[in-house]
Amino acid sequence: MAIRGSVSFETEVCKGCELCIDACPQESLGLSSGINAQGYHYAVLVKDNCTGCVNCALVCPDAVITVYRENRKGGKAPVAVISNVTGNITVTLDDERKNP
Repeated sequence: MAIRGSVSFETEVCKGCELCIDACPQESLGLSSGINAQGYHYAVLVKDNCTGCVNCALVCPDAVITVYRENRKGGKAPVAVISNVTGNITVTLDDERKNP
């Protein structure tokens, strides 16, 4: 069974730097055609082939990406939430093997 993931973006904060797009090994991400209130094209999921690898969230300088991965019951749970980028960076990874 293939691992399926998804991402969500805080689109009003995203500056469209494209670092997440370059970091995505599945080429799942792209820039939106619309712009946010800051005047930037923001990152969006453009393909349904995300594996939830968290590369995008790790490289995002503004911590606007939350990565989700399907669990065994078919629900999605966050696996990477990156916060506090103005000081220390906190990375939280949920390992499903520890929490079946």
